[in-house]
Amino acid sequence: MSINNWVAFLGRVPSLLLGLFLFAAGMVMNLYSGLGMSPWGVLTIGIERHIPLTFGQTSQMIGLVVLTIGWALGFAPGFGTIANMIFIGAFIDLIMAWGLLRTPMSLIDQYVMLLFSIVVIGVASYLYLRVRLGAGPRDGLMIGLVTKFDRPVSTIRGVIELTVLIIGYLLGGPVGIGTVLTALLLGVSVQIAFRIGRYDRKTPHINLLELYRYLTGEGNLNLV
Repeated sequence: MSINNWVAFLGRVPSLLLGLFLFAAGMVMNLYSGLGMSPWGVLTIGIERHIPLTFGQTSQMIGLVVLTIGWALGFAPGFGTIANMIFIGAFIDLIMAWGLLRTPMSLIDQYVMLLFSIVVIGVASYLYLRVRLGAGPRDGLMIGLVTKFDRPVSTIRGVIELTVLIIGYLLGGPVGIGTVLTALLLGVSVQIAFRIGRYDRKTPHINLLELYRYLTGEGNLNLV
C-alpha cells in the first residue's frame, strides 16, 4: 500500500462530493422551476410517480440499471461512477427534505431558477469530472453504445435522450419549455465550465481496477 497514492486519491474526493452535491442541487432547482426538466429528469419523475420511492431513490435505481447496462456493453466504471449513482440521489432527497427551495411565484423567477440550475449543473459536472475517477452511469451507457454500434457520440446521445424523454413523458414526467432550454443550454454550460477550469474532456478516467492497483502500489497512475 502506498500512503502517497492514498493521499492523492483522498485529496480528490472533496471535489467529487462537492460536484455531486451541486449536481443534485441543480436537479432539484430544475424540478422546482416548474417549467419542465431535462430528459433524464423527466424519466426519473415519471417513474417515481408509479413506484413507492422518492425522487432521489428513483434516481439511484435508474443509475444502477444504466450502470449495469453500460458495464455489460464494456464500460469500466470508476469510483466516481459509483459515487455518482449513490450520492446524487442521496443529496437530492436531503436537499428536498431541507425545504429551502420552492417553485417561484412569478414566471420570470421560474426562468431565473431554471437558468441557474443549468449553470449549477455545468459547474458541478466540471467539479466531479476533473478528478478523473470515472464518468457518471449515463455517460458510461453512452460510451458503451458508441463502442458497440460505432456511431458518433452526438447520434448516440441524441437517441438516448429522446428515448428516455418519450418514456418519461408517457409515464407522466414534467415536459415543458424548460426541457427544451435544458437540452439546448446544458451542453453549453458544461463546455464553458470546462473551458474556465481548463479541463480537457478527452482526459482519460481511472476505472475501479486501475484505482485498486494504484492504491495498492501496483499501478503507476498520475493522480497528483
